[in-house]
Amino acid sequence: MKEEKIYRISFYNQGNIYELHAHSIQQGGLYAFVEIEGIIFGERSSVVVDPSEERLKSEFQGVKRTYIPLQSVIRIDEVDRGGSNKIIEGGTAAGTIMPFPLHHPGRKPDT
Repeated sequence: MKEEKIYRISFYNQGNIYELHAHSIQQGGLYAFVEIEGIIFGERSSVVVDPSEERLKSEFQGVKRTYIPLQSVIRIDEVDRGGSNKIIEGGTAAGTIMPFPLHHPGRKPDT
């Protein structure tokens, strides 16, 4: 029996860092976007409810696949099993992450 792969994807979204687990990730048909399909959410059998996972569950409810801009992606890992999806408010983990500098073609570089 073939074991299904699981990926953990971290990306920036509106000033926060989102961490999702999904069954499929690939370069999407849209240029410069990563396509995420089959988002995995934890079971509700536990007594402790994670508010950020509930927020993600409601945000992605009914979504078959989502497209994330390539420049928003921080990291993609293939993992042994799914974990908790979460939102890191305000990107507090971003203290050690520096976004790739982008050059705007209509603007002269700072000198």
